[in-house]
Amino acid sequence: MIVAVEGPSAAGKTTWCRSAGLGFVAEYAPTGAEPDGSDPVGQAAYWAGVNSRRWARALELEDATGVAVCDSDPLKLHYSWCLAAVGAAPLSRFEHELDAVRSAFAQRCLGFPDVVLLSIPDPPQLIAQRLGDPTRRRRHFDLHARLSEPLAEWYAALERLDSGRVIDGFPSALDLETLAPPRPDRYDLDRLDSLVDELPTV
Repeated sequence: MIVAVEGPSAAGKTTWCRSAGLGFVAEYAPTGAEPDGSDPVGQAAYWAGVNSRRWARALELEDATGVAVCDSDPLKLHYSWCLAAVGAAPLSRFEHELDAVRSAFAQRCLGFPDVVLLSIPDPPQLIAQRLGDPTRRRRHFDLHARLSEPLAEWYAALERLDSGRVIDGFPSALDLETLAPPRPDRYDLDRLDSLVDELPTV
């Protein structure tokens, strides 16, 4: 079982992962060497590689313990789509990343998690949670807060395609017995294409 914990910045993803009592795949930590967007194809390949490495760690953890919790969805394709939805990046960035992700799916290097726990607090709550955690700088908090609505649309589209895979909110404890079973095919390209078709036009 691979469980992704998702939500905007300051939603409490890392806090929940640490409190769950399970080993988890940490979120990506910026290095300062990220692509600047001048080479869109190279940028897409870079992020597909980053996310594939997180997926590989999830598979290793799942193999070792039976369940892998991921602090943010390893697929992460929603990010560039959300940026386009709020006008913060061109749609072409998402299209390049989709091509790179399709290739990673075909090579079984990246796939859909079995279940997504999604929490999208309202803006005042996000701000309160941000101020309550002085250990994190969250330099892009304002931008990430703007992504809350398209993030909800992304996972609503996924839930329409595959009911029971997206859980609203972070439970007090992870009860695997109540969750949807592991996917029969995490690398389903048809489902990936259907998800993109299901999204609102941006």
